[in-house]
Amino acid sequence: MHTKPPFPDLSSSVLNRRGAVLGALGLLALPTMHASAATSAHAKTSKTKKQPAPDVWPHASLVPGGVARLSLGPSATRPKAFAGDVPLLVLGDPIEWTALVGIPLAAEPGEASIAVRAEGKPERQVAYTVAPKQYREQRLTVAPRTVDLSPEDEARYVKERDHLTGVMATLTDLRPDAALQMRVPVPGRRSSSFGLRRVFNGQSRNPHSGMDIAAGTGTPVLAPLPGKVIDTGDYFFNGGTVWMDHGGGLLTMYCHLSRVDVKVGDVLKTGEALAAVGATGRVTGPHLHWSVMLNRAMVDPALFIAG
Repeated sequence: MHTKPPFPDLSSSVLNRRGAVLGALGLLALPTMHASAATSAHAKTSKTKKQPAPDVWPHASLVPGGVARLSLGPSATRPKAFAGDVPLLVLGDPIEWTALVGIPLAAEPGEASIAVRAEGKPERQVAYTVAPKQYREQRLTVAPRTVDLSPEDEARYVKERDHLTGVMATLTDLRPDAALQMRVPVPGRRSSSFGLRRVFNGQSRNPHSGMDIAAGTGTPVLAPLPGKVIDTGDYFFNGGTVWMDHGGGLLTMYCHLSRVDVKVGDVLKTGEALAAVGATGRVTGPHLHWSVMLNRAMVDPALFIAG
């Protein structure tokens, strides 16, 4: 029996503070009133009318495969936060800092916490609750050799797994102007959503750790955020693959590519081409498998995009 792929669908490849709803505080039918009084009343209403807060990305979703947005309060300097021994991405300013926590798909529902260390203060815990979520099941038929691995393919997979474990541990500084709303890498229909429980040729495998977007072979794949290329390769399950680092432990991965147009070390802006859609690796047809990783946990890419 071969080892089950533990990451980025080596198989195939919002508790957001969306802001309060705009209050309906406009003037209703007024009783008889002098024009000046009506004007004064309108002015007061205008001053107190709530405005919708801007959207914030990623949206929060406290479920396995989601993202927790945890307030760390004020601090003169950026605090450090950890999930176990894994550093977390912390955004904000001295008025309020926020830790973004990628919740693994394998996380058990219930209480969880992170450790926070701020300069001149003792370490403290910030708690949150992971709610249960039942993802749907998807049954697929693929080439038998990509399910029941030969000794040679098993050895190749193990070597690739060890290499990718190092890639996924990449941690660099977040750029100062970080805005985390992502652009969808390719246009097209979402053909397979994040978190689906995958069954290949009747055999259960790891849940789907990304978003599949149906697109024709050769369709350009564009960078969703500024970032640096940290890995490219042709992998047994993922086929042609590119990994990008966006800083702070936020990584993205693109799989089943027909062509790779970048090399390790290339720095891309949002919207620049990095590869082309294909049908390489373990697939049922051409599409892009797009994964988002936050503090080494695969999370739902939908939390980072509009709509």
